[in-house]
Amino acid sequence: MRTRTLGTTGPQVSALGLGCMGMSALYGEADRAESIATLHAALDAGVTLLDTGDFYGMGHNELLIGEALRSAPAAAREKALTSVKFGALRDPDGGWAGYDGRPAAVKNFAAYSLQRLGVDHIDVYRIARLDPDVPVEETVGAIAELVEAGHVRHIGMSEVGADTLRRAAAVAPISDLQIEYSLISRGIEDEILPTAKELGIGITAYGVLSRGLISGHFTRDRQLAANDFRGMSPRFQGENLDRNLDLVEALRKVAEHQGVSVAQIAIAWVIAQGERFGADVVPLVGARRRDRLAEALGALDVTFDARDLAAIEAAVPAGAASGERYPAAQMAHLDSEH
Repeated sequence: MRTRTLGTTGPQVSALGLGCMGMSALYGEADRAESIATLHAALDAGVTLLDTGDFYGMGHNELLIGEALRSAPAAAREKALTSVKFGALRDPDGGWAGYDGRPAAVKNFAAYSLQRLGVDHIDVYRIARLDPDVPVEETVGAIAELVEAGHVRHIGMSEVGADTLRRAAAVAPISDLQIEYSLISRGIEDEILPTAKELGIGITAYGVLSRGLISGHFTRDRQLAANDFRGMSPRFQGENLDRNLDLVEALRKVAEHQGVSVAQIAIAWVIAQGERFGADVVPLVGARRRDRLAEALGALDVTFDARDLAAIEAAVPAGAASGERYPAAQMAHLDSEH
């Protein structure tokens, strides 16, 4: 497994990380046994970066990862790194009630995460979305105090814009920015990615397959469960879905020419952008089954020449996606979009 360093101050991690959210929330029901088996398969393959959030299934995802770590071989468990998002407020019905970045809340969230994960420290800790009522300096300062106390190793950020990233980095070293980045979500390239590079901050890219939309496995007639977030996502709605899947079919032709899958070419494209921009970009793949994980790992062997990249660009030009990446209410919480 190749490795990357998250920025100039962050940890060394596998070149591909595992996003664990779908094992607990937002994509319909998941198989617990298969989730644990997938986590073990990832660790066996050399994947060291496990990304979660304390609000994924209201703690379920952290407990799941904790269980997988306890039952994994000691050598794999010792190499595993936890990346945790906090701050999202939920209600008993699964609703969302904003974000809390107050210093006291930061330390409270961390205490519960440490317990659920069964670890003595969190490797990368970040607020999931900027709290508009709390200066980012106060939130980052509280995480810095957790670093000083040994409860956290590195500070990350999530879905913030260039100005906020600069303010955060002025308080304490920031290892990485977690943000959506894919063939159909390229907004970070204009200002955010260059700023991260300038500041020595790595990128952990989630949504590299746009929640399965550009995986090559999503079909127009697929019926989504009532608790599947994608049923409310603009890119999965009506004509938007049709147009986006047309892009996938164009990409499929390029993938077939290279002898790889659609998912592999989409993941490999994100990896290649790190080389293009001279930045550390680590894709987080949301595999919750071993076969999907194996497919994603195959992307690490995909290489492109100039002709390949031109063909991908022709199939899925920048700005070609139809629909926003979140519903309007959630877009409003994205500092990265303002």
